[in-house]
Amino acid sequence: MTQALIGVVMGSSSDWDTMQHAVQILQQFGIPHDARVVSAHRMPDDMFAYAQSAAERGLQAIIAGAGGAAHLPGMIAAKTVVPVLGVPVQTKALSGVDSLHSIVQMPKGVPVATFAIGAAGAANAALFAVAMLANHDAALRQKLEAFRAAQTEAARAMTLPPVGAA
Repeated sequence: MTQALIGVVMGSSSDWDTMQHAVQILQQFGIPHDARVVSAHRMPDDMFAYAQSAAERGLQAIIAGAGGAAHLPGMIAAKTVVPVLGVPVQTKALSGVDSLHSIVQMPKGVPVATFAIGAAGAANAALFAVAMLANHDAALRQKLEAFRAAQTEAARAMTLPPVGAA
């Protein structure tokens, strides 16, 4: 098995509905990764061990998704210098705005790059990780450029319905 370059963690298996979008992007680009539940509140010792060993395990970034209080991304960032990419998971109570505020409001000196709430944020966090790796991998850069070109072509091919069509 190839050593993981990107870690994908979430606070609960219920976050998988969102975080699977990050994993799908990493798989699409052939990026070795691992994905697991590492709860900040229910398994803090495991979370600290994961964060503290991230660099020595070769992780280049950690995509951390969390809902509600959303402490996971910040607590991981506090225990590693590996870049942490935070994904707010949409919640029932406050639609993920609580998660967004929790992740984005990190104190000076402990950064977490924060993405959009939900599936788009998870996918974009993975694309950001791909872009980070592509700075030092020409083949991966070509894949990313091809992905972007395909998105451009798909947008150019879009048509609008006639006025008044429902």
